[in-house]
Amino acid sequence: AVWALGNIAGDSAVCRDFVLHCAILPPLLQLLTKSNRLTMTRNAVWALSNLCRGKNPPPDFEKVSPCLPVLSRLLFSSDPDLLADACWALSYLSDGPNEKIQAVIDSGAVIDANIFPVLIDLLQKAEFRTRKEAAWGITNATSGGTPEQIKYLVNLGCIKPLCDLLTVMDSKIVQVALNGLENILRLGEQEAKQNGTGINPYCSLIEEAYGLDKIEFLQSHENQEIYQKAFDLIEHYFGVEEEDSSIAPQVDETAQQFLFQQQEAPMEGFQL
Repeated sequence: AVWALGNIAGDSAVCRDFVLHCAILPPLLQLLTKSNRLTMTRNAVWALSNLCRGKNPPPDFEKVSPCLPVLSRLLFSSDPDLLADACWALSYLSDGPNEKIQAVIDSGAVIDANIFPVLIDLLQKAEFRTRKEAAWGITNATSGGTPEQIKYLVNLGCIKPLCDLLTVMDSKIVQVALNGLENILRLGEQEAKQNGTGINPYCSLIEEAYGLDKIEFLQSHENQEIYQKAFDLIEHYFGVEEEDSSIAPQVDETAQQFLFQQQEAPMEGFQL
């Protein structure tokens, strides 16, 4: 029955809203809270993600927001399939105008359960499939968020894990990470103009996370959109510099990403 309802909800926005109107969410959340069967839990989370899915129109947030406490608990699961669908659901919920993102951030469930900190932790430490889904959630939040919301994510430490994703083999996820970083840099540019310093505070954070090195390397990426985005970011936010002619990074096939050597400090140390 859960699988069938998930299929119906995933068919279209009309079907999704019909299932929500039938008050399926409360028993579904109860099932997720009490079920000890992994297969049943996986099916229920997948169905839940379909209830949160869609942009034209999105689901009624008041009807789907009760799922936030359950989703926050599911983020601590060790099952990759369950984690992936939980991250997808959060990605859907944070995809939209800043009012929707703020509702996710401000809801008591999110504050109490620290959903975004956990999501960023998954972005750094989880297996690759889960990192992919978490990246969508974070980038969606930076895309439609207010300056305060984006600063909130930066303060939680979202920049480094986004930079780390720039070396993965999955072109789509590289683009997602680039988009998230671009949204953050755009905010920094606005701040630089407002405070009159002319200094984008997020450029240094990206450089410290070795993000600039990775963006420079992406200028030779086979995907034209990635190449162009990398070129534009460097030209617009980091100034035009000659490309580093050092040897291209090695490939870690197991982690499905490129390997970059960490820069070592000179013998006399860095000048502060």
